[in-house]
Amino acid sequence: MAARTGGQYLQGLRDQEREVWLGGERVKDVTTHPGLRNGAQAIAGLYDMQHDPELREAMTYVSPTSGERVGLSFIVPRTRQDLEQRRTMILHWARATCGMMGRSPDFMNVTFAAWAGAADYFAQSRPELGQNIRRYYEHIREGDLTLTHALINLQRSRTVSGVLNLEEGTALHVVRETDAGIVVRGARVLATLGPLADEIAVYSPRLAQLTEPHSPFAVNFAIPCGTPGLRFLCRESFDLGRSHFDHPLGSRFEEMDCIAFFDDVLVPWERVFVLGDVNLINGTAMATGSSMHSAHQGAAKNLAKCEFVLGVALLMTRALGNAHLPHSEERVAELMMQTELMRACMRAAEADAELDQWGVMRPAALPVEITRNLFTTAYPRMVEILQLLGSSSFMITPGEADFRTPLAPAIEQYLATEGASARERVKLFRLAWDITGSAFGSRQVLYERFFAGDPLTRARFLAAIYPKDDAMQRVTEFLERSDD
Repeated sequence: MAARTGGQYLQGLRDQEREVWLGGERVKDVTTHPGLRNGAQAIAGLYDMQHDPELREAMTYVSPTSGERVGLSFIVPRTRQDLEQRRTMILHWARATCGMMGRSPDFMNVTFAAWAGAADYFAQSRPELGQNIRRYYEHIREGDLTLTHALINLQRSRTVSGVLNLEEGTALHVVRETDAGIVVRGARVLATLGPLADEIAVYSPRLAQLTEPHSPFAVNFAIPCGTPGLRFLCRESFDLGRSHFDHPLGSRFEEMDCIAFFDDVLVPWERVFVLGDVNLINGTAMATGSSMHSAHQGAAKNLAKCEFVLGVALLMTRALGNAHLPHSEERVAELMMQTELMRACMRAAEADAELDQWGVMRPAALPVEITRNLFTTAYPRMVEILQLLGSSSFMITPGEADFRTPLAPAIEQYLATEGASARERVKLFRLAWDITGSAFGSRQVLYERFFAGDPLTRARFLAAIYPKDDAMQRVTEFLERSDD
């Protein structure tokens, strides 16, 4: 099967019955449910882009096994050109969603491509697990499947030291092994896109706190979302059923976040990639390069988001006629700086990319990981800048229906500015509000704050990979210079 169309993606969701709960009710069809259907349509639109005659070459490549064209985000990059072409493809998708869908299918595609390229890593404990990852990667590539994933165990408490409290009553773990596969039980978060995915990938966070070499909590597998015993519990939907005029982002890009419950779920052996090996789990992200490849995808998404927020800010200042004021110029310049920093780090990661031990072209770790650290604070600040630029204009936002009332002439007269008609102004500021003040926008801020982990963890990771000795050596050499 080649790259899917949007219609094929939606039919795939309908064909696979899954247990999804939202608002106290079980969802019968995620493609028609009012809180989920527009998110499904957004993903379908991404798949349709693969068949746009003008984008086909940029969005797909020829499969090395089937000879058909498949999604370019699945490519195992062997050259810098491969990385650049993949980034171009990812940017097309990210810009189509204004950077507001952090779990578009390409996120998991690049992860499994990295793992397939480093399949021998998974074979270290059991040779068949390396074959499993290769076959599964080909399965999702040739089927053009959408994956969600869940990394984090729910916890009843944390110790004072911060050590993860892994309990059999809460954390996902292997209950037993059978001839058919492993049986797992527990809960995981945060399965973003869960109701709208074909399959779910479940892999353990780092278990470095554990001293034993084998643990039932160390596991990596993937199964269909309709697997018996797997249930998804959704938060409330931020698609409020309003028009694109009133809620331009929330009405389009609700990707939904879920808790995934595993009630003695059978995972077939061919879907198991790591089993019990704590050291293998701890080393996966860096040894396989999947951390850098997923960060590369995330950098493109972040860039698209930066570009979009900057564009909104520029239009806001034009509409209000305050673009020339010093405080506006300073704040817009900060948005420009964040945008270009993101672009520069992403391109630096490509320019300094090197072949790893698996023969995969890996983005340079330092610049690409910095994009993650930057965005945890940059995006909340970008939203704050929009709030400061818009001020009380965010409150002068009648709904689309108000333009069809007897008040319409007054709205048109009094809300117009020299830079925009009343309708243009209101439409723009309703978009800005959906970024800065709505439930959808608030979720975006929270998401970006913690998307790559908490700030302390990110800081420690960056400190671990930074070449500190080089910096200190330069100072040492200077101090050792002769006074002469």
